Amino acid sequence: MVFLVGISGVAAAAVAWMARGEPVPGPVDVAWSIGAGLAAGVGIAALYRGLATGRMAIVAPVTGLLAAIVPVGVGFGLQGLPAPTVLAGIGLAFVAVLLVSRVPGVSGEPAGVGLAVIAGVGLGLFNVFIANVTEGLLFGPLTVVRLAEAGLIGIVVLATRQAWRVPSPLLAPVALIGLLDATGNAAFIAAEQAGRLDVASVLSSLYPVTTLVLAAVVLRERVTRLHGAGIAAALGAIALIAAGSTG
Repeated sequence: MVFLVGISGVAAAAVAWMARGEPVPGPVDVAWSIGAGLAAGVGIAALYRGLATGRMAIVAPVTGLLAAIVPVGVGFGLQGLPAPTVLAGIGLAFVAVLLVSRVPGVSGEPAGVGLAVIAGVGLGLFNVFIANVTEGLLFGPLTVVRLAEAGLIGIVVLATRQAWRVPSPLLAPVALIGLLDATGNAAFIAAEQAGRLDVASVLSSLYPVTTLVLAAVVLRERVTRLHGAGIAAALGAIALIAAGSTG
């Protein structure tokens, strides 16, 4: 399924590239995009596997936290510290992710946490690598990213002889997942180019809050008071970062 998600993402990015009329990315941009695609391929595969075999309310937040830590460290090193209000928002965002990742009554290592670590590091490296493409280029590098990602996953599928076909009723949902994933990637690239790598990475890392809400509504997973506090902290973090970025 991950392979087909990647293919649909390639198609979506390529159509947007042609519609926007962007120039062909240069060799350096292609190299960074390939690196980003390989990192994303590892991250996405580990994330989907973790969500399928572990607890969604554990895998998603741990992945989001680690996916933010890597680019935040790089952003601080390359761009310096942001405004105090933005810095406070970044700290509150980390608190939010930690709160929504708490699962009462779970002892030892929660199911899927190892895959979540791999996913978080992979997606964090994607954020760092794609931030190096030439400003103004969006869907061209994204097409290269998705091609590299789909190619890596395709090699893994062939090497492990895993089944890659999905039932016909699932083709439309899989295509939609690929479209949404590519849209999210494009939005991150645009956000990073318009502002700071660390801020864009932290805000994108808050997606586990949405995952938590959907898990509660669709899968009826338990939402505790700590989870509610995490959701409130996430909203506060967004407000602080927005205020500090526009002030």
